[in-house]
Amino acid sequence: MMCVCLWLIKRKKKKRTEGITRLNFETYGDNGKGEEDLELPLFDFTTLATATNGFSKNSMLGEGGFGPVYKGMLDEGKEIAVKRLSKDSRQGLKEFKNEVSCIAQLQHRNLVKLLGCSVQDGERILVYEYMPNKSLDSFIFDKKQSHALDWPMRYNIINGIARGLLYLHQDSRLRIIHRDLKASNVLLNLEMNPKISDFGTARICGETETGANNTTRVVGTYGYMSPEYATEGIFSVKSDVYSFGVLLLETVSGKRNKNFTHLDHNLNLLGHAWRTYTDGNVLDLLDEVIVKSIHEHQFEVFRAIQIGLLCVQQYPADRPTMATVVLMLTSEISLPQPKQPGFFIERKLHEGDCSSSSSNYCSVTAIAPR
Repeated sequence: MMCVCLWLIKRKKKKRTEGITRLNFETYGDNGKGEEDLELPLFDFTTLATATNGFSKNSMLGEGGFGPVYKGMLDEGKEIAVKRLSKDSRQGLKEFKNEVSCIAQLQHRNLVKLLGCSVQDGERILVYEYMPNKSLDSFIFDKKQSHALDWPMRYNIINGIARGLLYLHQDSRLRIIHRDLKASNVLLNLEMNPKISDFGTARICGETETGANNTTRVVGTYGYMSPEYATEGIFSVKSDVYSFGVLLLETVSGKRNKNFTHLDHNLNLLGHAWRTYTDGNVLDLLDEVIVKSIHEHQFEVFRAIQIGLLCVQQYPADRPTMATVVLMLTSEISLPQPKQPGFFIERKLHEGDCSSSSSNYCSVTAIAPR
């Protein structure tokens, strides 16, 4: 009986491994990284359909370019997030392949964990650990929710994102450039610890490669893209550093970089941050939640703003690496003076050109980057 049981277990394990091999070669083709890069548990489609109540709208957490994401519950009571590729999305298929190849072997407390996938009956589904507090943007950009994030919590989130990026750039088995770091791609677990997600547009680089790469297909989110990537398609680890700097300044201010408005000027968030820094008036940049406790955390807050400005400098060579960023965040080493940010934008309103019912500006004049 024992021999029969051992044989059955071995056979089941072998069958699973063969399924993973088919995923590698039939779905992706030989990518040169070896079969082990894509070894993942395969979920049965019926199991996932049951877990999400038949992929019902009530179970839907959100929807992006890839397709809808559902909350699911497995039989053993484990909560999962199920990302289902839209069958008519060609871009989503590429993202699916890319996401699996990038994240299958990554293990870090500040990266969302990929639990498995399903490729049954033509489906393309990714299964992730479930994040009960959703994404960072649902907190920092919401007036009510933002009160739940005091400065120590925000500083912990900033540090966690930095450590996750450092792992991708330097410490992981694969050197990965995320290319779409933004507030909505940072998920928060029950303890409000950040986890970087969505690797659909990420790029795997060589073990020692950190320099510039060119692409004719620029992907990502405006407001977070570095100048060299948005305008010339050149990306590197320093592109992620720029995105991190934008995200840091958004977390400190509680404002989005894109469509930022201010009563005293028409600068974007980066321009506003630069002006408050050079004028010595950074209190004007801060979220009101942080202002309430500024006397207690003034050193950390001002230092974080300076680090954010160092990350969004115009030229990649001027920006620090994520290893340096983590060091600056976790120590009291002296910081260099930042130079003017990239995409330092002044927006001009033309009288009579705008409808009185619209709050959007009518034209954009870029007085920089320079």
